[in-house]
Amino acid sequence: MSFSSAGYQLQPVLPELVLAVGAMVLLMIGAYRGQGTTRLVTALAICLLVLTGVLELWLPAGKLVTFGGSFIVDDFARFLKVLALIASAATLILSTEYLSQPSSRNFEFSILVLLSTLGMMVLISAGDLISLYLVGLELMSLALYVVAASQRDNAKSSEAGLKYFVLGALSSGMLLYGASLIYGFTGTVSFAGIAAAATTGSIGIVFGLVFLLAGLCFKVSAVPFHMWTPDVYEGAPTPVTAFFASAPKVAALAVFTRATLTAFPGIVTQWQQILVFVAIASMALGSFAAIGQTNIKRLMAYSSIGHMGFALVGLASGTVEGAQGVLIYIAIYVAMTLGSFSIILAMKRNGQALEQISDFAGLSRTNPLLAFIFAMLLFSLAGVPPLAGFFGKWYVFVAAIKANLFTLAVIGVLTSVVGAFYYLSIVKVMYFDQPLGKLDPVRVELRTVLAVAGIFNIFYFAYPGPLVSVATAAAKSLF
Repeated sequence: MSFSSAGYQLQPVLPELVLAVGAMVLLMIGAYRGQGTTRLVTALAICLLVLTGVLELWLPAGKLVTFGGSFIVDDFARFLKVLALIASAATLILSTEYLSQPSSRNFEFSILVLLSTLGMMVLISAGDLISLYLVGLELMSLALYVVAASQRDNAKSSEAGLKYFVLGALSSGMLLYGASLIYGFTGTVSFAGIAAAATTGSIGIVFGLVFLLAGLCFKVSAVPFHMWTPDVYEGAPTPVTAFFASAPKVAALAVFTRATLTAFPGIVTQWQQILVFVAIASMALGSFAAIGQTNIKRLMAYSSIGHMGFALVGLASGTVEGAQGVLIYIAIYVAMTLGSFSIILAMKRNGQALEQISDFAGLSRTNPLLAFIFAMLLFSLAGVPPLAGFFGKWYVFVAAIKANLFTLAVIGVLTSVVGAFYYLSIVKVMYFDQPLGKLDPVRVELRTVLAVAGIFNIFYFAYPGPLVSVATAAAKSLF
């Protein structure tokens, strides 16, 4: 099947078109039938995300390019788009209980997740600076700003949305300024054209690159552009926090990887220095700042900052092995994060959500299975073998060592050991503190996501081949 419009092949963008049209149809259903359609719209939105993923995998193999090189579909894009779609669908599944409550019953939530996911898909396939910013990044971000403040009657949720919007606007301005400098000094906005022009590190291109990477650092919540993360994670509704911690990270890390490796391969040493600094700072802050946290969502925010630092260790190597490590790491990170937030959402007593770490006291005696799976997820986040998180860190550290970034790898290992402290402290609370009382029954949708994430993390070591081979093919498509 091949179809075109105005001389452009539309087949590569078929999944995005289906997702966009489907989101508009669901918006009309919700607008005409009112808030009573929240459950229906959410179910249809999950089905639409699954359909989009199937269409993405159905596209012809190889590299597809359309709109004059602005939109690229290759193995790299396919891998990360499917991962982003899985994360978005899992988030909507986790959100069903939240959306069933009278205070938060709004069908717009699912529509905004769909539109944000559409922006992520465009961002992952962006082949130039205009599609990166105007179509991908802004579409993703604007929906996220609204989702963060979706609980309109909650002051903390409104504050989270406002903080995210203000700081997000600042980061977008920095990214746009960097893009304008790069265009001014290279005469082109396409990544291929920039790569041909930026063979030497002229001062103008380097300045533009610094501002571009600063804007992208905000999107992955890397130091020093992390300041929004703890407040937004804590203030936003928990299903929204789960969304923030998974799917947008996939898209932002994807464009981070594609932009550096395909647009600036001739000045690796310049952007490598930036990434080494950002990775070290993120790993260090994520490890040390989380130690004193008492709120589980704030702790997960600092954990997210640290994990983005670990992922950037692989990217800093600038090699195929490094790109492969980033892809494996982000896939494992999404599974660990969604599993952890399933546990956090399941922590309810007498209908009240529990977000303090002290609320996990004695969980091993009141709900042994839940405590065991959460302990395994925490060990995996800490990088304890033979769980999946260990292999994620293994791949990025090996890539750094092969690229002679020994200091970066050593600091990564040390900060990983420090970070294990606060993960283990939660395990200690669950297994050695006195229980505070029984939890409410865990809903079936939470059990489903938790089971998939838990099995993947615990048994990944037994059959890592498929993920590694797909990630290898995806990484090679960038070079």
